[in-house]
Amino acid sequence: MKIVCIGDSNTYGYDPRSYFGDRYPEDVRWTDNLADCEVINRGVNGLKIPSSTARYLGMVRMEEPALVTVMLGTNDILSGIDAEEVARRMKRFISDVKEAGCPILLIAPPKLEFGEWVQDEDYLEESCELAGLYREIADEDACMFADSSEWDIELCYDGVHFSAEGHRMFSKKLNELLLNI
Repeated sequence: MKIVCIGDSNTYGYDPRSYFGDRYPEDVRWTDNLADCEVINRGVNGLKIPSSTARYLGMVRMEEPALVTVMLGTNDILSGIDAEEVARRMKRFISDVKEAGCPILLIAPPKLEFGEWVQDEDYLEESCELAGLYREIADEDACMFADSSEWDIELCYDGVHFSAEGHRMFSKKLNELLLNI
């Protein structure tokens, strides 16, 4: 199955232990460990929910995947945008990407944790609200939904990025979900 994965640094595979934005090795990154899948990784460090979807719509149409996964919102929260506004932006993004005509799996990112990058309790509270809001979007827009905050994804010292074990757990849980699609 061909999958396009749209996301931020956790989709990209960013290794927070590196100084220069390096990635975890392929055998660690969740996008490279989906069983029987050809993955086109469109993860970008620091990506927020785009206001213009033309680039993504064109890319999805060109790739003709069987599924598009979207996991965004963390960087929006970290830049001070509240969960309600993040959800409004995501709804607009999902609605536009749906025009490409392929199924979408909207993934709520794991909840933030206190760490080097997360020292404001407001960020924690806002990140906790995303899953419920994203579930509503998925229901309204007839797309699939996964709540990765229920998957016990281990985060690194920064409170944002997946650890190597977090990537392994994420791919394991997503593989289980993909078996039922």
